[in-house]
Amino acid sequence: MDINGRPDHIEDYLVSLHTGQWFGWSDAKNKVYANLIIHDDSKSKPSESDCTNGLATLQSNFDTAETNATTKKASGKQKLLDLGLTEEEVKALIGA
Repeated sequence: MDINGRPDHIEDYLVSLHTGQWFGWSDAKNKVYANLIIHDDSKSKPSESDCTNGLATLQSNFDTAETNATTKKASGKQKLLDLGLTEEEVKALIGA
């Protein structure tokens, strides 16, 4: 994940599939699909497209949640202003 918590690597998708140390990398400094190894015989190796599509889904879900939070904050702020609170009062309440 990047510094904002947004998934940015297939590893983020892989950890969402199962618990524990079920996978690893043959080269820990080069974490690409070709270096993906499975440690747990009860788990199957997902396809490369599963990994890239899974990562894309995680990113889309994150982006949607971020957009929804921003929209709700703006909506809540406007409702407080509509009730007669000042910008300063709203900022004291919600920090923006």
